[in-house]
Amino acid sequence: MFIWLCNLLIPAILLIGGWLLYYRTPKTINSIYGYRTDLSMKNQDTWNFANKMCGRVWLCWGGPLFALSLLVQLFFRYASEDAFVIMTLVLEGIQIVVIFASIYVVQKAMKQTFDKDGNRL
Repeated sequence: MFIWLCNLLIPAILLIGGWLLYYRTPKTINSIYGYRTDLSMKNQDTWNFANKMCGRVWLCWGGPLFALSLLVQLFFRYASEDAFVIMTLVLEGIQIVVIFASIYVVQKAMKQTFDKDGNRL
């Protein structure tokens, strides 16, 4: 049961974090909470854009990733322990790829919207 919950942890974090970033965007630029990159922290406009964009991406991808993770685990519930371990590693690998892909998508949107100094194009 513990592994089941661990396999759903990353999608749950994407959903909760996405909701927080989109609907409760941090009001000020800070080094603790929010989507923090050099470009996103240039000014308030880049900060708001990056956090809203990241929140939107995480919300859009978190739901399907949660459903996929749950379905895969249900499919493997009666599998051998070795098969379940391999499935867990593959599933966690996919989840990590999704996190890095979300960073790529947000950074690409930032570069299409802002110049290197944080001014809108």
